[in-house]
Amino acid sequence: MMNHETSLLVIDKDTSDNVVAESAEAARVRQTHLVCLLLGSAVPLPYYAYGAPPYGGMTVPDNWKELVQEERSIREARVEAINSLLERSGASGDVQTVINAEVDIKHDVALRARTCDIAHIAQNVRENKELFKSAAYGVLFNSPIGLVLNGDPISVRSNIFVAWNSSHAASSAVHAALPYLKTAESVTIGCFDPEMTSELDGEDPGTDVAAWLSHHGCNVTVLQLPSGGREIGQCIHDRAREAGADLVVMGAYGHSRTREAVFGGTTRTMMEQTDLPVLLAH
Repeated sequence: MMNHETSLLVIDKDTSDNVVAESAEAARVRQTHLVCLLLGSAVPLPYYAYGAPPYGGMTVPDNWKELVQEERSIREARVEAINSLLERSGASGDVQTVINAEVDIKHDVALRARTCDIAHIAQNVRENKELFKSAAYGVLFNSPIGLVLNGDPISVRSNIFVAWNSSHAASSAVHAALPYLKTAESVTIGCFDPEMTSELDGEDPGTDVAAWLSHHGCNVTVLQLPSGGREIGQCIHDRAREAGADLVVMGAYGHSRTREAVFGGTTRTMMEQTDLPVLLAH
Protein backbone atom coordinates (compact mmCIF):
# COMPACT_ATOMS: atom_id res chain seq x y z
CA MET A 1 0.00 0.00 0.00
CA MET A 2 1.12 3.52 -0.72
CA ASN A 3 1.14 6.10 2.04
CA HIS A 4 -1.90 8.36 2.42
CA GLU A 5 -4.32 5.89 0.83
CA THR A 6 -7.63 4.85 2.39
CA SER A 7 -8.29 1.25 3.39
CA LEU A 8 -11.81 -0.05 4.02
CA LEU A 9 -12.13 -2.72 6.74
CA VAL A 10 -15.54 -4.43 6.71
CA ILE A 11 -16.45 -5.79 10.15
CA ASP A 12 -19.45 -6.80 12.21
CA LYS A 13 -20.25 -6.49 15.90
CA ASP A 14 -18.41 -9.74 16.66
CA THR A 15 -15.11 -8.72 15.03
CA SER A 16 -12.53 -8.76 17.80
CA ASP A 17 -10.62 -5.73 19.08
CA ASN A 18 -7.40 -7.52 18.11
CA VAL A 19 -8.37 -7.55 14.43
CA VAL A 20 -9.17 -3.84 14.47
CA ALA A 21 -6.04 -3.07 16.51
CA GLU A 22 -3.78 -4.91 14.05
CA SER A 23 -5.26 -3.01 11.11
CA ALA A 24 -5.00 0.26 13.01
CA GLU A 25 -1.33 -0.32 13.80
CA ALA A 26 -0.58 -1.17 10.17
CA ALA A 27 -2.44 1.97 9.11
CA ARG A 28 -0.44 4.09 11.52
CA VAL A 29 2.88 2.70 10.29
CA ARG A 30 1.95 3.08 6.61
CA GLN A 31 0.22 6.45 7.12
CA THR A 32 -2.99 5.02 5.71
CA HIS A 33 -6.48 6.17 6.67
CA LEU A 34 -8.54 3.25 8.02
CA VAL A 35 -12.31 3.21 7.57
CA CYS A 36 -14.03 0.60 9.75
CA LEU A 37 -17.42 -0.22 8.23
CA LEU A 38 -19.61 -1.96 10.81
CA LEU A 39 -22.23 -4.14 9.14
CA GLY A 40 -25.41 -5.45 10.68
CA SER A 41 -28.74 -6.78 9.49
CA ALA A 42 -31.78 -4.75 10.46
CA VAL A 43 -34.11 -6.32 12.99
CA PRO A 44 -36.94 -7.70 10.83
CA LEU A 45 -40.41 -6.31 11.38
CA PRO A 46 -42.40 -9.33 12.58
CA TYR A 47 -46.13 -9.36 12.15
CA TYR A 48 -48.96 -11.78 12.48
CA ALA A 49 -52.11 -11.77 10.36
CA TYR A 50 -55.47 -12.67 11.74
CA GLY A 51 -58.26 -13.70 9.40
CA ALA A 52 -58.07 -12.91 5.72
CA PRO A 53 -57.90 -9.54 4.00
CA PRO A 54 -59.74 -7.26 3.91
CA TYR A 55 -61.18 -8.33 7.26
CA GLY A 56 -58.01 -9.61 8.87
CA GLY A 57 -55.55 -7.44 10.74
CA MET A 58 -51.82 -7.41 11.49
CA THR A 59 -50.18 -6.78 14.82
CA VAL A 60 -46.58 -6.19 15.88
CA PRO A 61 -45.30 -8.02 19.01
CA ASP A 62 -45.10 -5.82 22.09
CA ASN A 63 -41.32 -6.32 22.48
CA TRP A 64 -40.34 -5.37 18.92
CA LYS A 65 -39.34 -1.82 19.85
CA GLU A 66 -37.26 -3.17 22.71
CA LEU A 67 -35.45 -5.51 20.32
CA VAL A 68 -34.68 -2.63 17.96
CA GLN A 69 -33.43 -0.46 20.83
CA GLU A 70 -31.26 -3.29 22.16
CA GLU A 71 -29.66 -3.77 18.75
CA ARG A 72 -29.09 -0.01 18.45
CA SER A 73 -27.46 0.13 21.89
CA ILE A 74 -25.13 -2.76 21.05
CA ARG A 75 -24.14 -1.05 17.81
CA GLU A 76 -23.53 2.33 19.46
CA ALA A 77 -21.39 0.73 22.17
CA ARG A 78 -19.31 -1.08 19.56
CA VAL A 79 -18.78 2.12 17.57
CA GLU A 80 -17.64 3.93 20.71
CA ALA A 81 -15.25 1.10 21.60
CA ILE A 82 -13.69 1.07 18.10
CA ASN A 83 -13.34 4.85 18.09
CA SER A 84 -11.52 4.66 21.42
CA LEU A 85 -9.26 1.94 20.06
CA LEU A 86 -8.39 4.05 17.01
CA GLU A 87 -7.61 7.04 19.20
CA ARG A 88 -5.29 4.99 21.42
CA SER A 89 -3.49 3.55 18.40
CA GLY A 90 -2.68 6.96 16.98
CA ALA A 91 -3.95 5.85 13.58
CA SER A 92 -6.00 8.01 11.23
CA GLY A 93 -9.40 6.36 11.03
CA ASP A 94 -13.13 6.51 11.52
CA VAL A 95 -16.07 4.19 12.06
CA GLN A 96 -19.21 4.04 9.96
CA THR A 97 -22.22 1.77 10.29
CA VAL A 98 -24.53 0.02 7.85
CA ILE A 99 -27.70 -1.45 9.30
CA ASN A 100 -30.00 -2.62 6.58
CA ALA A 101 -31.70 -5.62 5.05
CA GLU A 102 -29.07 -7.98 3.62
CA VAL A 103 -30.32 -7.36 0.10
CA ASP A 104 -29.42 -3.66 0.49
CA ILE A 105 -26.08 -4.07 2.29
CA LYS A 106 -24.19 -4.65 -0.98
CA HIS A 107 -25.32 -1.21 -2.14
CA ASP A 108 -24.22 0.49 1.07
CA VAL A 109 -20.83 -1.26 1.05
CA ALA A 110 -20.31 -0.23 -2.57
CA LEU A 111 -21.06 3.42 -1.80
CA ARG A 112 -18.32 3.52 0.81
CA ALA A 113 -15.88 1.46 -1.25
CA ARG A 114 -16.10 3.93 -4.13
CA THR A 115 -14.14 6.49 -2.11
CA CYS A 116 -11.50 4.07 -0.80
CA ASP A 117 -8.40 2.55 -2.40
CA ILE A 118 -8.68 -1.07 -1.25
CA ALA A 119 -11.15 -3.16 0.79
CA HIS A 120 -10.74 -5.98 3.28
CA ILE A 121 -13.39 -8.16 4.94
CA ALA A 122 -12.59 -9.35 8.46
CA GLN A 123 -12.19 -13.10 8.69
CA ASN A 124 -15.01 -13.63 11.18
CA VAL A 125 -17.56 -12.07 8.80
CA ARG A 126 -17.22 -15.26 6.71
CA GLU A 127 -19.25 -17.04 9.38
CA ASN A 128 -22.33 -15.13 8.21
CA LYS A 129 -22.36 -16.35 4.63
CA GLU A 130 -25.07 -14.01 3.38
CA LEU A 131 -23.45 -10.96 4.97
CA PHE A 132 -20.05 -11.93 3.57
CA LYS A 133 -21.50 -12.53 0.12
CA SER A 134 -23.30 -9.17 0.13
CA ALA A 135 -20.17 -7.29 1.22
CA ALA A 136 -17.97 -9.00 -1.38
CA TYR A 137 -20.57 -8.44 -4.10
CA GLY A 138 -20.78 -4.74 -3.26
CA VAL A 139 -17.03 -4.23 -3.56
CA LEU A 140 -16.43 -6.41 -6.62
CA PHE A 141 -19.39 -5.52 -8.81
CA ASN A 142 -20.36 -2.02 -7.73
CA SER A 143 -17.05 -0.31 -6.95
CA PRO A 144 -13.78 0.22 -8.84
CA ILE A 145 -11.42 -1.09 -6.14
CA GLY A 146 -9.89 -4.43 -5.24
CA LEU A 147 -10.90 -6.74 -2.40
CA VAL A 148 -8.33 -8.46 -0.18
CA LEU A 149 -9.24 -11.65 1.69
CA ASN A 150 -7.22 -13.61 4.26
CA GLY A 151 -4.76 -10.87 5.01
CA ASP A 152 -4.19 -7.28 6.01
CA PRO A 153 -4.46 -5.07 2.90
CA ILE A 154 -2.08 -2.49 4.35
CA SER A 155 0.93 -4.78 4.77
CA VAL A 156 3.80 -4.83 2.27
CA ARG A 157 4.00 -8.02 0.16
CA SER A 158 7.34 -9.44 -0.95
CA ASN A 159 6.41 -12.33 -3.29
CA ILE A 160 3.28 -11.95 -5.42
CA PHE A 161 1.66 -14.49 -7.75
CA VAL A 162 -0.51 -13.03 -10.52
CA ALA A 163 -3.01 -15.34 -12.23
CA TRP A 164 -3.16 -13.82 -15.73
CA ASN A 165 -5.39 -14.54 -18.72
CA SER A 166 -5.65 -11.21 -20.60
CA SER A 167 -9.24 -10.70 -19.42
CA HIS A 168 -10.74 -7.40 -18.27
CA ALA A 169 -11.10 -8.82 -14.76
CA ALA A 170 -7.45 -9.90 -14.58
CA SER A 171 -6.34 -6.49 -15.84
CA SER A 172 -8.51 -4.77 -13.21
CA ALA A 173 -6.91 -6.90 -10.50
CA VAL A 174 -3.35 -6.06 -11.61
CA HIS A 175 -4.17 -2.34 -11.72
CA ALA A 176 -5.69 -2.55 -8.22
CA ALA A 177 -2.61 -4.43 -6.99
CA LEU A 178 -0.05 -2.09 -8.57
CA PRO A 179 1.00 -0.45 -5.26
CA TYR A 180 1.84 -3.92 -3.89
CA LEU A 181 3.52 -5.08 -7.09
CA LYS A 182 5.82 -2.04 -7.28
CA THR A 183 7.22 -2.70 -3.80
CA ALA A 184 7.42 -6.52 -4.03
CA GLU A 185 10.77 -8.30 -4.28
CA SER A 186 9.44 -10.66 -6.96
CA VAL A 187 6.34 -11.04 -9.11
CA THR A 188 5.36 -14.30 -10.83
CA ILE A 189 2.90 -14.19 -13.74
CA GLY A 190 1.10 -17.53 -14.06
CA CYS A 191 -0.85 -18.27 -17.25
CA PHE A 192 -2.84 -21.51 -17.03
CA ASP A 193 -3.81 -23.30 -20.25
CA PRO A 194 -3.24 -20.11 -22.28
CA GLU A 195 -4.81 -19.81 -25.71
CA MET A 196 -1.94 -18.64 -27.89
CA THR A 197 -3.76 -16.54 -30.46
CA SER A 198 -3.59 -12.80 -31.12
CA GLU A 199 -7.30 -12.48 -30.33
CA LEU A 200 -6.98 -14.13 -26.91
CA ASP A 201 -3.80 -14.50 -24.80
CA GLY A 202 -1.26 -13.62 -27.50
CA GLU A 203 1.55 -15.65 -29.05
CA ASP A 204 3.62 -15.47 -25.86
CA PRO A 205 1.05 -15.24 -23.03
CA GLY A 206 1.97 -13.14 -20.00
CA THR A 207 4.85 -11.27 -21.62
CA ASP A 208 2.72 -8.19 -22.30
CA VAL A 209 1.75 -7.64 -18.66
CA ALA A 210 5.29 -8.61 -17.61
CA ALA A 211 6.75 -5.89 -19.83
CA TRP A 212 4.35 -3.31 -18.41
CA LEU A 213 5.19 -4.25 -14.82
CA SER A 214 8.91 -4.26 -15.64
CA HIS A 215 8.55 -0.63 -16.71
CA HIS A 216 7.29 0.01 -13.19
CA GLY A 217 10.46 -1.53 -11.81
CA CYS A 218 9.00 -4.93 -10.90
CA ASN A 219 11.16 -8.08 -10.95
CA VAL A 220 8.92 -10.34 -13.07
CA THR A 221 8.96 -14.02 -14.05
CA VAL A 222 6.45 -15.48 -16.53
CA LEU A 223 5.21 -19.06 -16.32
CA GLN A 224 2.94 -20.72 -18.87
CA LEU A 225 1.40 -23.63 -17.03
CA PRO A 226 -0.78 -26.59 -18.01
CA SER A 227 -3.67 -27.40 -15.70
CA GLY A 228 -3.61 -31.10 -16.57
CA GLY A 229 -7.39 -31.06 -16.44
CA ARG A 230 -7.46 -29.89 -12.80
CA GLU A 231 -9.68 -27.06 -11.60
CA ILE A 232 -7.91 -23.74 -12.31
CA GLY A 233 -8.55 -22.31 -8.86
CA GLN A 234 -6.78 -25.26 -7.25
CA CYS A 235 -3.92 -24.91 -9.75
CA ILE A 236 -3.52 -21.24 -8.84
CA HIS A 237 -3.53 -22.08 -5.15
CA ASP A 238 -0.97 -24.87 -5.47
CA ARG A 239 1.41 -22.97 -7.76
CA ALA A 240 1.25 -19.88 -5.58
CA ARG A 241 2.12 -21.98 -2.54
CA GLU A 242 5.01 -23.59 -4.40
CA ALA A 243 6.30 -20.12 -5.34
CA GLY A 244 6.16 -18.98 -1.71
CA ALA A 245 3.68 -16.24 -2.56
CA ASP A 246 2.36 -14.03 0.22
CA LEU A 247 -0.36 -12.60 -2.06
CA VAL A 248 -2.31 -13.92 -5.05
CA VAL A 249 -3.69 -11.36 -7.52
CA MET A 250 -6.49 -12.45 -9.84
CA GLY A 251 -9.59 -11.32 -11.66
CA ALA A 252 -12.95 -12.18 -10.11
CA TYR A 253 -15.83 -13.69 -12.07
CA GLY A 254 -14.27 -13.53 -15.51
CA HIS A 255 -17.06 -15.86 -16.64
CA SER A 256 -20.80 -15.56 -16.16
CA ARG A 257 -21.71 -15.03 -12.51
CA THR A 258 -24.66 -17.40 -12.92
CA ARG A 259 -22.43 -20.09 -14.37
CA GLU A 260 -19.86 -19.70 -11.59
CA ALA A 261 -22.57 -19.66 -8.91
CA VAL A 262 -23.93 -22.97 -10.23
CA PHE A 263 -20.72 -24.79 -11.12
CA GLY A 264 -18.28 -23.28 -8.65
CA GLY A 265 -15.55 -21.64 -10.67
CA THR A 266 -12.08 -20.29 -10.05
CA THR A 267 -13.29 -17.26 -8.12
CA ARG A 268 -15.34 -19.32 -5.70
CA THR A 269 -12.42 -21.68 -5.06
CA MET A 270 -10.06 -18.83 -4.20
CA MET A 271 -12.63 -16.97 -2.12
CA GLU A 272 -13.42 -20.04 -0.04
CA GLN A 273 -9.80 -20.95 0.74
CA THR A 274 -8.45 -19.26 3.86
CA ASP A 275 -4.68 -19.93 3.92
CA LEU A 276 -3.49 -17.64 1.10
CA PRO A 277 -4.09 -13.88 0.95
CA VAL A 278 -5.81 -13.01 -2.32
CA LEU A 279 -6.57 -9.70 -4.02
CA LEU A 280 -9.61 -9.85 -6.30
CA ALA A 281 -11.07 -7.31 -8.69
CA HIS A 282 -13.72 -7.39 -11.41
